[in-house]
Amino acid sequence: MIACSSMFYAQNAYSVGSTPYSVAIGDVNNDGKSDIVVANKDSSSVGVLLNTGSGTFSAQTNYSVSSSPWSVAIGDMNNDTKLDIVVANSGSNTVGVLLNIGNGTFSSQITYAVGSSPYSVAIGDMNNDTKLDIVVANSGSNTVGVLLNIGNGTFSSQITFAVGTTPYSVAIGDMNNDSKLDIVVANKGGTTAGVLLNAGNGTFSSQITYAVGSSPWSVAIGDMNNDTKLDIVVANSGSNTVGVLLNIGNGTFSSQTTYSVSAYPWSVAIGDMNNDSKLDIVVANKGSNTVGVLLNAANSTFSSQTTYSVGAYPCLVATGDVNNDGKPDIVVANYGSNTAGVLLHC
Repeated sequence: MIACSSMFYAQNAYSVGSTPYSVAIGDVNNDGKSDIVVANKDSSSVGVLLNTGSGTFSAQTNYSVSSSPWSVAIGDMNNDTKLDIVVANSGSNTVGVLLNIGNGTFSSQITYAVGSSPYSVAIGDMNNDTKLDIVVANSGSNTVGVLLNIGNGTFSSQITFAVGTTPYSVAIGDMNNDSKLDIVVANKGGTTAGVLLNAGNGTFSSQITYAVGSSPWSVAIGDMNNDTKLDIVVANSGSNTVGVLLNIGNGTFSSQTTYSVSAYPWSVAIGDMNNDSKLDIVVANKGSNTVGVLLNAANSTFSSQTTYSVGAYPCLVATGDVNNDGKPDIVVANYGSNTAGVLLHC
């Protein structure tokens, strides 16, 4: 491996399908190593790259899905201790569920109708019945849809909740510490982040909006100031900033504090990248072909980004320990290079 001059080694790039728009990390074959799942938008497929050890990966195995898969998530949807795949098929207005049939292989997708142009999907137990449900951002319908799990990895028809204009990203977390998962959405066309508090039984209150920067493309959730309340981080693609909205109690939030990043930040992820017990920010800068790491400087502030070169047009970033060394690594979907990039932590 080449020498490491900073926190991360240079990326190792793995060929995937055409125009990978999303990536997720999880152990899909139960071997104790984290694998990669990628949504290949223009191949109408999801690709699975199994971890072969030390943070290296096999060639992808492709599974056909529907038109223009834009977002992918991983979770155990049928409670069989194997991770399944959920994909938002933006061109067919569906979400697809591919159940894990063992050894990291998957059944054909089962599709469920959602709204227009679903661009983001997230997974969580929204009604506290111990089964994982699906939440989708319907960018063309200006709604989020909730599909409740009715058992064995099958789902009810979506229930929709109005949000802002062109919701591009959705995240799930308990924003008001009431033991129920809430929804946070980035309304790209409305320059807002919306919070929908869980009203019980998988229903949600009307969104409360918070002003952010121009063209918020991605949203993530984490406790950024260690006060036991979840905060919001948003990638403001049109402003070339990331915004941090601190939770001030009861699921309400302060005005955003912005931090400059590079051109066209399309995705944001959160992780403790330097193992100091404070969550840091990782951003995919699509216009500069970099990922940026903003370390948490304490007192709810963040350092200037340190950038790392990746492939062309990085559009989604995820963090996780892919080589089992106890340090978080970075995985990025480079849609202009048709690769998944892996940056191992030094």
